[in-house]
Amino acid sequence: MFILVNLILAIANILDVLLGIYKWIIIIAALITWVNPDPYNPIVRFLHSVTEPALRPIRRLIGHRLGPIDISPLIVILAIIFAQSFLIKSLIEFAYKLKGGNIVL
Repeated sequence: MFILVNLILAIANILDVLLGIYKWIIIIAALITWVNPDPYNPIVRFLHSVTEPALRPIRRLIGHRLGPIDISPLIVILAIIFAQSFLIKSLIEFAYKLKGGNIVL
């Protein structure tokens, strides 16, 4: 049973780190759009290719209801925070309940 508990804890920790990194990538990509970056810069192209799959559906859903303000990065960041606060902590709590120990978060 301890192997399953450790596996769930490891998955939760890795997901937490990956979501944290992706949150910062979204923030950096949003900040870079304020300075009119060179679209052929490899860093700008990387940021665009990594963030666009998450931002595009939200932009399609919201449209241009707020004019020139793009709030899709904010919505993705809030979704990431929700995932970190609810899903990751739920996985950790589930693992500790499987273990039968006390939960300290």
